[in-house]
Amino acid sequence: MLRKIRLRTLLFGGLFTLLFVILIGRIFYVQIVNGDQWHDMAKNIWSTAEVLPAKRGEITDRDGNILAMDTIAYNVMLNPKMINESEIVDDVTEGLAEILETSKSNILEQLTAKRENGNYYVQRELRKDGWQIDKEKADKIKEFSAELNQKVRDKKKNGLLVQENVGSGIYLEETLKRYYPKRKRASHILGYMTLDRDTKTGLEYYFDEQLTGEDGYIHYLKDGMRVQLSQGEVDYKSAKDGDRIMLTIDNDIQNYAEEALKEVVKKHDPKSATAIVLDPKTMEILAMANTPDFDPNEYWEGESYNHAVRSLYEPGSTFKIMTLAAAVEEGQFDPEETYMSGRINVPGGTISEHNKVGWGQITFLEGVKYSSNVAFVKMGYERLGKEKLKEYYANFGFGQKTGIDLGGELPGTIDFHWPRDVASATFGQGVVQVTPLQQAVAVAAVANGGKLYKPQIIKEITDMETNTTTVREPEFVRQVVSEKTSKLVNEYLEQVVSDQQRGTGRHAYIEGFRVAGKTGTAQKAAAGKSGYSENKFVVSFIGYAPVEDPQIVVYVVVDEPSGALAGGGSVAAPAFKEIMLNSLRKMGVQPNYDTGTDQAGKKEASVIIPDVTKKKVAHAREQVKGLGMNFEIIGTGTSVVKQVPAAKTVAHPTQKVYLITEQEENLGIPDLTGASLRDALEISSIVGVKLVVQGEGYIVSQQEIVENNVRQLKIVLAPPAGSEAAEYYVDPTDEVPESEEDSEAGEEEQVAEEEEAIEESPTEESSAPAN
Repeated sequence: MLRKIRLRTLLFGGLFTLLFVILIGRIFYVQIVNGDQWHDMAKNIWSTAEVLPAKRGEITDRDGNILAMDTIAYNVMLNPKMINESEIVDDVTEGLAEILETSKSNILEQLTAKRENGNYYVQRELRKDGWQIDKEKADKIKEFSAELNQKVRDKKKNGLLVQENVGSGIYLEETLKRYYPKRKRASHILGYMTLDRDTKTGLEYYFDEQLTGEDGYIHYLKDGMRVQLSQGEVDYKSAKDGDRIMLTIDNDIQNYAEEALKEVVKKHDPKSATAIVLDPKTMEILAMANTPDFDPNEYWEGESYNHAVRSLYEPGSTFKIMTLAAAVEEGQFDPEETYMSGRINVPGGTISEHNKVGWGQITFLEGVKYSSNVAFVKMGYERLGKEKLKEYYANFGFGQKTGIDLGGELPGTIDFHWPRDVASATFGQGVVQVTPLQQAVAVAAVANGGKLYKPQIIKEITDMETNTTTVREPEFVRQVVSEKTSKLVNEYLEQVVSDQQRGTGRHAYIEGFRVAGKTGTAQKAAAGKSGYSENKFVVSFIGYAPVEDPQIVVYVVVDEPSGALAGGGSVAAPAFKEIMLNSLRKMGVQPNYDTGTDQAGKKEASVIIPDVTKKKVAHAREQVKGLGMNFEIIGTGTSVVKQVPAAKTVAHPTQKVYLITEQEENLGIPDLTGASLRDALEISSIVGVKLVVQGEGYIVSQQEIVENNVRQLKIVLAPPAGSEAAEYYVDPTDEVPESEEDSEAGEEEQVAEEEEAIEESPTEESSAPAN
């Protein structure tokens, strides 16, 4: 018996010893032999990772005003399974539809969607109205979700619900969205990003790689409560934000251009309209506007097509500037030489003037003022010839891309073969197809001394990681014409504007500034057949100022304006004038006031306006009176907060000085009789009223009106008595005589408008292309 007990003891002891040895061996194998493998597996379980999203780079105007930026946004996520089990489908539908301003059907579609097995989804995205919403809406949804949660808890407490997993089923996911704080401002330049962060057009697309940046990450170890272990390993890489891009665009000038185009649309209802403003000395784009436009924040509405670089037009008479410059450079233009206007025969057809009959025997300079087709055919086709013309047009940049940093730019075409093609090209019709940007850049080269530069839309790019900035310098391409030619052409084109009797650009005249420019009214090619449409035109005006030192070029082109008499002078020139005048004022360009002479033939005195801002009203008043100048005090304050004209402005002694003593909201409208349009614009911006202008010259009457709840000041201007402009001036407030005895001035104005409407339009004799 004792022996059996000993045997059992030895057996069990040996068995336990063997098991212990096996256990020790297994532990050794796991912890020592395969320890690294199991340690790595454990780390994978403990570790977690988070993406650190990079911010997309900002886009600003030349002064740092933000045009595009990333901002915090929220996506609305729904749990249809929970919402249905909580029996709050109707509540969720009603509430979210009201907050997000979307249709109930859109929400209900997500809440009732089921999988193939018949079960509700546990997560659905509420697009598009619930995608990338702002904080204001997100806060309302949070509040609404909390109310629903309380409602569901009450139902469960009262035994109305038996499911365990219940609640509002509404969640918010924080994300980034692209935001455009200026809304439609410069939208065609900027382009847009979709809700899925895809780029489609404009700079957002062209510079996507530089703007995108690089996401960062953080890897760390956590415990079972997802709390980071204090002694755990951390792998971290910071996000690299995208580059910041500063544009050459001036926010204010861009606004002037867009507002001017709005007026064009309001008055003439065109198919589209484009305005380009640039600095001819650097070829920096100061504004580029199009209509129809769109808001990048709601890119699915409106039109994002940038006509400035992606549309081709027959430019019409604005193209004559290049023919004129080439003729002057080659010594083929004598302003005093005469020729017979009317019509000219070329192989393949006859080309007539835009008024059909011409002006008889006139000088070539008069031909430029009248925009004579015959004059330019003689200069270009007969004297320069096909090859020389083709060379100059190519040197001005036509038929090739300008190289601007915007996607989708077209090169245009200017490839002529037959004599009729060459003749038509001299005045911008036929085989000539150009983009508005090409036209603006070429004319800028004429204005700036003959230098062609690559147009710039980017001023500088800053790397946000290294904080280094790359500045874009003007990029010279070639010398097209000499500086001497440039100055001569500038003077000739100035007369197109300043000659109020014969100049087709007289509607672009700005008192106090020397403006050069040219109208364009080109018939559009008929769709689907040869020849030209009888009622579809592209009208335009291009010009620059001041002539003595060009600071700014403005080009306005309007496609298919309504109205039988819609021409470049009557449609595009007023928009040009508005943009030009506001831009010159913004840039601080002072007008050239003509002081004239007195009866004895001596020059009258001029006065430099003193700086009286921040001075007491009594002191300022005495200082202005001491110069013998009239003045008016606006407001009831004790100190001058602003003055018009600005300090150091050179003015005639009869110029009135306005001393503003209060802020805008407290100001009334002063008597502006005798003031210039420039001063009226300044005063209207200070007192916060919209200016409505009739006529040219100095203010003779004013009237405050309210239209569509907008406070407006209507002013009528007239040239100074005795001036050359006054000789041809027609009061815009006068009624047009209805009898056969209409005034001669009225008849001349009507004829002039009709000429503008058909300017450069091919006649029946010239409409058929030569073969």
